[in-house]
Amino acid sequence: MSAEAADREAATSSRPCTPPQTCWFEFLLEESLLEKHLRKPCPDPAPVQLIVQFLEQASKPSVNEQNQVQPPPDNKRNRILKLLALKVAAHLKWDLDILEKSLSVPVLNMLLNELLCISKVPPGTKHVDMDLATLPPTTAMAILLYNRWAIRTIVQSSFPVKQARPGPPQLSVMNQMQQEKELTENILKVLKEQASDSILVLEAALKLDKDLYVHTMRTLDLLAMEPGMVNGETESSTAGLKIRTEEMQCQVCYDLGAAYFQQGSTNAAVYENAREKFFRTKELITEIGSLSLHCTIDEKRLAGYCQACDVLVPSSDSTSQQLTPYSQVHICLRSGNYQDVVKIFIEDNLTFSLPVQFRQSVLRELFQKAQQGNEALDEICFKVCACNTVRDILEGRTISVQFNQLFLRPNKEKIDFLLEVCSRSINLEKASDSLKGNMAAFLKNVCLGLEDLQYVFMISSHELFITLLKDEERKLLVDQMRKRSPRVNLCIKPVTSFYDIPASASVNIGQLEHQLILSVDPWRIRQILIELHGMTSERQFWTVSNKWEVPSVYSGVILGIKDNLTRDLVYILLAKGLHCSTVKDFSHAKQLFAACLELVTEFSPKLRQVMLNEMLLLDIHTHEAGTGQSGERPPSDLISRVRGYLEMRLPDIPLRQVIAEECVAFMLNWRENEYLTLQVPAFLLQSNPYVKLGQLLAATCKELPGPKESRRTAKDLWEVVVQICSVSSQHKRGNDGRVSLIKQRESTLGIMYRSELLSFIKKLREPLVLTIILSLFVKLHNVREDIVNDITAEHISIWPSSIPNLQSVDFEAVAITVKELVRYALSISPNNHSWLIIQADIYFATNQYSAALHYYLQAGAVCSDFFNKAVPPDVYTDQVIKRMIKCCSLLNCHTQVAILCQFLREIDYKTAFKSLQEQNSHDAMDSYYDYIWDVTILEYLTYLHHKRGETDKRQIAIKAIGQTELNASNPEEVLQLAAQRRKKKFLQAMAKLYF
Repeated sequence: MSAEAADREAATSSRPCTPPQTCWFEFLLEESLLEKHLRKPCPDPAPVQLIVQFLEQASKPSVNEQNQVQPPPDNKRNRILKLLALKVAAHLKWDLDILEKSLSVPVLNMLLNELLCISKVPPGTKHVDMDLATLPPTTAMAILLYNRWAIRTIVQSSFPVKQARPGPPQLSVMNQMQQEKELTENILKVLKEQASDSILVLEAALKLDKDLYVHTMRTLDLLAMEPGMVNGETESSTAGLKIRTEEMQCQVCYDLGAAYFQQGSTNAAVYENAREKFFRTKELITEIGSLSLHCTIDEKRLAGYCQACDVLVPSSDSTSQQLTPYSQVHICLRSGNYQDVVKIFIEDNLTFSLPVQFRQSVLRELFQKAQQGNEALDEICFKVCACNTVRDILEGRTISVQFNQLFLRPNKEKIDFLLEVCSRSINLEKASDSLKGNMAAFLKNVCLGLEDLQYVFMISSHELFITLLKDEERKLLVDQMRKRSPRVNLCIKPVTSFYDIPASASVNIGQLEHQLILSVDPWRIRQILIELHGMTSERQFWTVSNKWEVPSVYSGVILGIKDNLTRDLVYILLAKGLHCSTVKDFSHAKQLFAACLELVTEFSPKLRQVMLNEMLLLDIHTHEAGTGQSGERPPSDLISRVRGYLEMRLPDIPLRQVIAEECVAFMLNWRENEYLTLQVPAFLLQSNPYVKLGQLLAATCKELPGPKESRRTAKDLWEVVVQICSVSSQHKRGNDGRVSLIKQRESTLGIMYRSELLSFIKKLREPLVLTIILSLFVKLHNVREDIVNDITAEHISIWPSSIPNLQSVDFEAVAITVKELVRYALSISPNNHSWLIIQADIYFATNQYSAALHYYLQAGAVCSDFFNKAVPPDVYTDQVIKRMIKCCSLLNCHTQVAILCQFLREIDYKTAFKSLQEQNSHDAMDSYYDYIWDVTILEYLTYLHHKRGETDKRQIAIKAIGQTELNASNPEEVLQLAAQRRKKKFLQAMAKLYF
C-alpha cells in the first residue's frame, strides 16, 4: 500500500460518525448507527427530531407513472424508518411528558399507532373490548400508553394556548401550518369521540395486579427479525422494560383524575371521581417513594389539583373547622352566604393564609354579580373591599382605588364596620411595631379624608385609635383638624365615661344616640340613656328611631311612667326585643325581655304580666323555629304556661291578640286536642274567639273517625265559618220610594273577621287540622249554585250539603281564601297528594289546563315514587282521570287522551276513538303508541292509518300490537304487568313534559 493510500484510509477511519445534516437519517438508516448516535451526551440531531424525520420520510406519499399521488408504499425502507422511530421512543423510555412536549399531535398519533401495530393489537378492534389481563404484557402496555396519551391530549386541548407571534408571512409555511392544524383538529375530534372508551380502558387497568413491560430497543429488534428467530421471547413475562404495578397505577390515576377534572366543568358530579383519583395518586407516590424510575408526576400540579378538589368536593366527613379557607370561601360563594365570606376574610387578616390575589379575585367576582343587577351585593362588596384594604395596609401596600371609590360617601354603618375590621385584624399584644404603625397611619389618613366631623369623632374616640396613636400624634392630628375647622375643639385625652365624649354637646348626643340605635346589649342601653339624661332633660329618647315600635295596647301604660329615664328604658328595651323576635334573633330578644322584666317588676305588676306574656310568645317562637321543626315536642312547662295564659283572668292587663292566636295554634299544632275539647274553661269559649275556634277544630279532629251522625261539632264549626264568610248589605230608599242596594260589607256577626281567620290558619302546621279547614272551605266553595266544576277534598262528606241563605255568603272571598289556604298548605307540606289534587282542581275550574295537569301528575308522582309503583286508586279516581283527559283534549293532545282512557275502570272507547280521529294533535302522536296496552285501541289505530294511507304510522301500530306480552292468551297477571309497565312509562313521560 502506498503512503498516500494509507493516509486516506486513516483519515476515513478517524472521521466523525455524524454526517452532514442534509442526509443524516439516510446515514443512520444505511449504516445502522442509531444506537451509537443516541449514546452521545448531546446528540445532534436530538432524539425527538429523529422521530419526526423518520416518520415524515416513512409517510411521504409516492407518485405513480400517471403522476397520481399514492399512499406511502409498505416497503422495507419505510418499515425500517418506522422501526427506528419506535426505537428512539424506546430509548426515551416512552416518557409521554418528553414526547408530548416536543412532538406534535399528528406525529405522536402516528408513533403510538405504529406501537400498537408492532405490539400485535388487531386493527379495527376496540380497546375497550379487549381483556388487558389476558394480553401479553407489552401489548397491554401499548394499549395503556395510547389511551393515556388520548385523554392527556383531550385535557391539554381544553387549556388556553398563547399564540406565537407570527414572523414574516411565507405562503408555503402558512399552508403547512394550516394543514397541520386541520389534521390536529381531526385527530382531536376522533379522540373526543372515543374518550369514554379510553377512560374505561384505564379504569380497567387499575384492576390489574401484575407488572407490565414496555418495548425496548432490543425487543423491537427482535420483533423486526423473522418470526422463527424470536422464539416468543417478546411475549414472555420478562421481555422489555419492567413497569411495576404501582408505577403504572400511579400514572393512570393521575391521568384519569385530570380527565375527570376537565369533565367537571360540564358535570359537577364528576369532580368526586377526580378527587378520588388524585388522592389515590398521592398515596401511590408515597408508597413508591424514591424507587420510581418510570413514574414522573408533577407533584406541584398534583397538589393544586387536590386543593381544587377539596374546594369543589369537600370531604363528607370533614367539618367546617377542618376545611381550608379556600374551601370555606368557595362553599360560601356557591351557597350565596356572603356574610361568612366577610368573616373568613376578617379572620384571615390575622393569619395571612389566603393570597392577596385570591382575595382580589373574590372581590372581582362579587363586583361582576353586583353590576349584573344584584343590588344587595353592594354592601357586601364594600365589606370585602374593606377587609382587603386592611390586609393591604397591614402588609405595607397602598390603599386600592376601589376602596377610595366605595368610601366616597361614608356613613355610620361603613365607619362602624371599618373600625370593627381594624380592631379584629390586629392583636395588639402580639403585633409588631410596624403593624401597629401601619394601622395607626391608616386611621389617621381616614380621619383626614373625612369632611363630616361626626364621623371623625367616631374614629378618634374609638379605643383602637386611642391605643395606637401617641399623645404627640393625636395633638398633631388635632392641629390639622383645627386648620380645617377652627371652631371645633377636639378632646385629646380619652374621657373615662361609657364612650370617649368630645367637648361638643350636639356631636356627643348624636354619637350616643347612634350607639343607642345600634346596641342590643341591655347594660349598654342603660348606660347610654343615663349619660344622655345627664346631658339634657328636655329630650324624649324613646322617639330617637322611628323603627322602635311598641303595640298601642302597651304604649299607653309605658308612656304613663313618670320617671323619664325609666320610661325611655322600658320602651326601648321592649321595642328592641320585639324587633329582635321579628328577625328571629331570639337570644338577644330574650336578654332584652329579661332585663325589661327585671326592671318593671320593681314598680308595675301590670307591666310585669305584659313582659311575662311576651316572653311566653318568644319561647313559643323559639321552639317552633328550633327543635319544633324536627318534630320534637315542646317541654311540659311550656305547655303549662300556654294553658295558664289562656286561662288567665287578671283585670286591666293589656293583651295582644297575636298572643292568643299563637297559643291556640300552638296547642293545635302539638295535638293538645284533649285540653281544647274537654278542659278549656267555659268563660274562655265566650270571651276568646280563637279558643272557641280551636275548640271546634280540636273536637272535629277528635270525632272524625266516628259515624257521620255523631259529628255535631263539625256542623257547629261549619256554621261558625259560614257566619265569618257572610256579608251584610246596606240599603237606601230613593226619592221614588224604591229601595236600592248600595254596598255589601263583611258581616260583624261572626266571632272574627275573615282576614283574622286567615291569619290564624296560617299559623297552623298540623296536617289533619289543615286538611279539615281546607275541606270545609272547599265544600263551602262547591255549595254555590253556579259552580260548574266541583273541587274535591278529603273528608268533604262531613260537612252539610246546603246553606239556607246562599245570598249572604261572599263566595268570591271564599274562592280567594281557598286559593290562599292551598298555597299555604303546600308550602308546609309540598308532597301532600290530597292538597295537590285540590290545587289541580282549582286550576281545572279556572280553565288553566296545563297547570292542572302539572299538579294532577305531581299528586300521582309523590305517592308512587315517581310512578315506579302503582298510583293508589283513591288518588287517581275516575273523576281525576276524566279531568286529566279533558285537560289533554283542550290542549289538543289527542293521543294522550286515548292513552288516559285506558286508565278508567271501564275503558272509554268512544272518547279514545274520537280523539284518535283528530288530525290536528299537538302531542308526539305515534311515538306514544308504545304506551297503549289495549289491543282494541291499537287495532283501531291500524285501521285508521290504513284508511288514511299513513303506511309508516300503521307499521308502528302493528309493531305495538305484535308485542308478545299483549297477547290475549297470556295469563291475567302478565297482561296486568304489561299494562302497569306502560302506565309507568307514560306517566313519567307526561311528568317530564309538564314539570
